[in-house]
Amino acid sequence: MVGAAAPPDSSVPHGRTPLVLLLAALVIAAADMTATSGLPEREPAAVGMSSARLSTIDRVVQRGIDAGGYPGAAVVVGRKGYSVLSRGFGALDWSGRSRVSSRESLYDLASLTKVVATTTAIMVLFDAGKVDIDAPVSRYLPDFSGGRRDQVTVRHLLTHRAGLPAGRELWRIAKTPAEARAAVLASPIQCTPGSCYEYSDLGADLLGFVAEAVSGQSLDAFLERQVFGKLGMTDTHFRLDPMSTGRTAPTEIAPPRGYPLRGEVHDENAYALGGVAGHAGLFSTADDLSVFAQMLLDGGVYNGVRVVSDSAVALFTKRAAGHRALGWDTCDGGAGCGQYMSERAFGHTGFTGTSLWIDPDRQMFVILLTNRVHAARARRPSQVIADVRNDLADAAVLAVMDDPTGVLAMPVSFRADLAQDWNRPLRSSRASSAASRRRAAAAKRASAKRAAAKKSAAKKTSAKKASAKKSSAKTTSTKKTSTSKASTSKASTSKASTSKASTSAKKKTSVKKPVVKKSAKNAR
Repeated sequence: MVGAAAPPDSSVPHGRTPLVLLLAALVIAAADMTATSGLPEREPAAVGMSSARLSTIDRVVQRGIDAGGYPGAAVVVGRKGYSVLSRGFGALDWSGRSRVSSRESLYDLASLTKVVATTTAIMVLFDAGKVDIDAPVSRYLPDFSGGRRDQVTVRHLLTHRAGLPAGRELWRIAKTPAEARAAVLASPIQCTPGSCYEYSDLGADLLGFVAEAVSGQSLDAFLERQVFGKLGMTDTHFRLDPMSTGRTAPTEIAPPRGYPLRGEVHDENAYALGGVAGHAGLFSTADDLSVFAQMLLDGGVYNGVRVVSDSAVALFTKRAAGHRALGWDTCDGGAGCGQYMSERAFGHTGFTGTSLWIDPDRQMFVILLTNRVHAARARRPSQVIADVRNDLADAAVLAVMDDPTGVLAMPVSFRADLAQDWNRPLRSSRASSAASRRRAAAAKRASAKRAAAKKSAAKKTSAKKASAKKSSAKTTSTKKTSTSKASTSKASTSKASTSKASTSAKKKTSVKKPVVKKSAKNAR
């Protein structure tokens, strides 16, 4: 019959269709939430923290925005398995049109790539017995051999003690990712491996190459399968698809590439390597990173899914050489982790204005994502982000109310309240710097002049002495010659005198005779 209702599906019991559909929708929604929402949320008091003290974070982060250090920020503070603060501040850029969301906004992580991606890949392969951290790198990368390279171990790369330079301008010397890779492998070793410390992007790149060589996969594919996919970190990728650009914080507006960057890696060397590099290139959200941080706090497992062993987490996050752990940095009170985190705290920072710090003793973490390299209006954005990082960590620790050591006293003011040197005029600094350079150049010229004068004087003295010696020798020779001549002359004179006397005598004798004769004649 036209217009009659279709009979109900006999496969579904009458009256249960809406319930089945509802349950299916809930399951899908729950799965979607698990994949994108980060940690479950709790009120601060439920995990032993003060909401009033945590509110300091709002003031500190906002002051950084107001000062022009960055247009916006995403922050997550977590403790005991829960997120107690997950918030976006400001906007993705200075237009203010796109507000920041800790769940949705994507940021270029810069050097956080070294730990979230590269170090984790090495941890996974270490657990699998495929990478020996004390083995020479040449075992996995035969092209990295010869000379001191043969002495470099995986551990040296992880602790930045391989003797490698901080970096090379790959983007200038390489036209393709293959050429950039070859340049990394050919990097010089400047000291005996293990004897010196130099924070190096090249070491992280080599670690990425090791992970690829051992796993047989590209670094991004390996991590997607072994780490990010397992944790439900669906917004963590190396190369973003164009659809994600709108929710990505822009970075440089006038880079060497010649166009503003948004959704494309900021680091020029990572770009030269194809966008996937051991030292930079990863994008993520604050909520995705909160899951990663909690996985480490839980000993390598999250929601029942193990990513790395608890022994690997313990090994890689404890101090191994100086203030460095394996891949990670540790909190020494000046690395962006404030002054209150425990000695076992570990973390890392990123050049674009990012940081992740984890304090296992307090079962907490602090995440800050900004794009301070995006047309910062503050004269010293590096100082702004440094102070905000430290304040954020301090405010989170100070909010802990159940610490066995007792509740810490709140300071009268935070670094961001003082804003010291955030916007001190650059001109005076530059002028001072220029004046210093001029003074140094003048001092150098004066020193060179004195040295030249001294050298000239020494040369003249030497020449004078030589001349005097020569003159003395000549004088002596002249004297001898004069004496000889005088002697000869005297002898000659004496001879002449003798001769003259003789002649005179002869003359006298010859004269006398006639005279005598004449006298005699006259006498007769």
